[in-house]
Amino acid sequence: MDTAQALAFLLFAFIAAVTPGPSNAMILSTGAAVGALRGIGCPLGASLGMGVMIVLSAFGLGEILAAAPVVVSVMKIAGSLFLLWLSWKIANAGTFEADGQTRAVGFRQAFLFQWLNPKGWLVALSAGSTYLPSRQYAQTGGALWMGTLFAAAAFPAGLLWLVLGALVAQTLRTQRSARVFNIAMASALALSVVMVWR
Repeated sequence: MDTAQALAFLLFAFIAAVTPGPSNAMILSTGAAVGALRGIGCPLGASLGMGVMIVLSAFGLGEILAAAPVVVSVMKIAGSLFLLWLSWKIANAGTFEADGQTRAVGFRQAFLFQWLNPKGWLVALSAGSTYLPSRQYAQTGGALWMGTLFAAAAFPAGLLWLVLGALVAQTLRTQRSARVFNIAMASALALSVVMVWR
């Protein structure tokens, strides 16, 4: 991958990572619930999780999954159930008080979340097929480079959502305003399940 390709891929990665989707709804809600500092593990885990998915997709994991319809169906069901469960948790969260009682979505949960994130899989599959020529698919260096670049672009995109969530929480101190925000975020996340079945 030359400099021009790397820059084009970084732009692709940042745009893919910063646009609304299940991960960003989770990061936004985490920032609102616990603040930017306590929530930093969430965008870090999400960006590194996507980086690993990009690497594995570049090695052909996506093609293997596409050839196994039963595995794809199981992943769709698991992803849908997880997104709906996360939506329920967000909808039932309380007010955004800085009392240290709220648990953040941490690094591990955000990292693993990517494997059930339909937008993540779409991005990973399109990244490998678009930016890594087929003759390079077997080259470890090319795949690792793509994963690293994606994670590097996705982390600041996730930070934007985290900080936005923390700023939103500053204005949502009443039970009612926090409830409206939580339900809006939960609804957006639940609606993203439709993407799984398109």
